[in-house]
Amino acid sequence: MALTERRWIAPLAVVAAVAGAALLVRAQGGGVPDTQKLQQMAARFAPTDITADVSKLSDADRRVIAKLVQASKIVDALFLRQVWGGNDALLADLARDDSPAGRARLHYFLINKGPWSRLDHNAPFVANVPPKPAGANYYPEGAAKADLDKWMQALPDAERARATGFFTVVRRSGASFTLVPYNVEYQPELERAASLLREAAQITTEPTLKNFLTSRAAAFLSNDYYDSDVAWMELKGAVEPTIGPYEVYEDELFNYKAGFESYVTVQDQAETAKLQKFAGELQDIENNLPIEPKHRNPKLGALAPIVVVNEIYAAGDGNRAVQTAAFNLPNDERVVQEKGAKRVMLKNVQDAKFAKTLQPISRIVLGRADQGRLSFEAFFTHIVVHELMHGLGPHSINAGGRQTTVRQQLKDTYSALEEAKADISGLFAIQHMIDKGVLPKEMEQSLYTTFLASAFRSIRFGVSEAHGKGIAIQLNYLLDQRAFTIQADGTFAVNADRIKEGVAGLTREIMTIQAEGDYSRAKALGDRLGIVRPPVQQALEKLQSIPVDIEPRFVTADQLLGSSR
Repeated sequence: MALTERRWIAPLAVVAAVAGAALLVRAQGGGVPDTQKLQQMAARFAPTDITADVSKLSDADRRVIAKLVQASKIVDALFLRQVWGGNDALLADLARDDSPAGRARLHYFLINKGPWSRLDHNAPFVANVPPKPAGANYYPEGAAKADLDKWMQALPDAERARATGFFTVVRRSGASFTLVPYNVEYQPELERAASLLREAAQITTEPTLKNFLTSRAAAFLSNDYYDSDVAWMELKGAVEPTIGPYEVYEDELFNYKAGFESYVTVQDQAETAKLQKFAGELQDIENNLPIEPKHRNPKLGALAPIVVVNEIYAAGDGNRAVQTAAFNLPNDERVVQEKGAKRVMLKNVQDAKFAKTLQPISRIVLGRADQGRLSFEAFFTHIVVHELMHGLGPHSINAGGRQTTVRQQLKDTYSALEEAKADISGLFAIQHMIDKGVLPKEMEQSLYTTFLASAFRSIRFGVSEAHGKGIAIQLNYLLDQRAFTIQADGTFAVNADRIKEGVAGLTREIMTIQAEGDYSRAKALGDRLGIVRPPVQQALEKLQSIPVDIEPRFVTADQLLGSSR
């Protein structure tokens, strides 16, 4: 059980403080899965050693990484509390149960960061827990979405901006609600994490890393993340950390509130240098998007770095169920407008996903003739350009005469539609670069087939998850447009005569919805296409023996922590 212990030791930092409030959990009952079923559910995540070459790092860099891993473990525990207010007590209860059933529940709890199976439409796998709250622990338990929205809209402009912003939670205040900033709500955890970041800043000799760690520690205590986001954009050197509140996926009520996450990584400088050429193409891609010219941005942010890294440790929202292969940050529109956004590619994670999931999937969903077109280069390039495309297209918009953002206008529909946009426009952008000669012509042969196979990889994440629903929208749209076809034997193929038109059409539709801030149209698109249709379901049923994703074992992180003690 070494694997299980490695996964649950870190979050147990919260156990001692909450043991007295532990929940009583029965081994069976309430329709929850038994031990064997839980083990089968967990087996959908293939245990995978995550390693990175740190042999060329200085002793100071190794010590910095060890401090960052320690801070990340605090973030992991903090995110548990963000997911659900009952998570701490439930974790304490599960940790005390040494039975096979108890160990299975604990293992799967830590994969999912809670008692709901993210791959199974958030079905509970522990008895006596409520349905997964759509607003996570960012809003009062049981508060109606309509009541929250009405309260927010009635606030003065400055307070409404805070209420709909990333870094506050909403709590009850008598018959109404009140705002609590993150630095107050999570004060104990953030003070400890800030202390570790300051210690790491004292160790490092890299000025930009020192600046980021110092400013991010200050942000944890002030709740103002702007300066540290800018400092993160300017990071240089071998050690590349990302730590703080970023993604809004867990807030399924409004997509307003940011979950804490951490990625401790080291740069792959050779791969990073190869990809920098894409940054110079962004304005040209924007200028040629298949949308009305008035919706294009004539002047993108000047700084748009692409960094290829190898992961050493991931925590919080960065390590729950399906693992992140790449990310595009920051999400603060002010920083994006002034500085652009940084795209971080987790290459060793992508390598693992391709080998453990995509290759075996392709042998089932593609016809024999198409299987040879599967390409890691096309897979990796599309992930890179997916992240680039998050920064292109509409962001700050005018809706009803009011300046706002796409995220705020589209609310709960935003995340799935934004993921679909980045995917489909990523295909458009790659084709544009192929046509220009920036990318080799032969990539066109593998691009769409690799994406088609990868769509089945992603839709297995579940359509209740933003990436999975976004893929369903694309897959169904392209099938409806006959850009993808279903063969007599149930396999799928690319229709070369229709695929480019289909990609441009969906790119246009999604970006126009975003530019107009059209919530009702966004919801209608998601309701109509964000589902698993029977032919796709039949293909998915053939994939049951293939892992859905990886379960990381942070081998290099353990080694660095051990050597630092």
